[in-house]
Amino acid sequence: MQLSMIPNRSLLVAHLSGELDHHITGELREAIDRELMRRGVRNLAFDLTQMSFMDSSGLGLIMGRFKKVSAIGGRLIVYGMNGNIKRIFNMCGMEKLVIVADSLNEGMEELDK
Repeated sequence: MQLSMIPNRSLLVAHLSGELDHHITGELREAIDRELMRRGVRNLAFDLTQMSFMDSSGLGLIMGRFKKVSAIGGRLIVYGMNGNIKRIFNMCGMEKLVIVADSLNEGMEELDK
């Protein structure tokens, strides 16, 4: 995972790749939460363009970060999902809670609305 910052949007971007499952979610949760606090940002984006698989613990990671940023007035963007991940995401109704976009730029446009 790589983390990058877009300061003028108060946005932390988590670039994920490979598989997002129970083997890695605890470590990712700690790293993302630590960076959100350290950088003092309130918006978070998950870049899933290089993600091949996600299980329920991955959905839990995203949902938990949604709750965290929402509590401080922020929003969460998820972008670049492949068809399988998008289908799981939509089946859970998460597209009603977070900004779902094809690209980071599209997600940031929604952030401005």
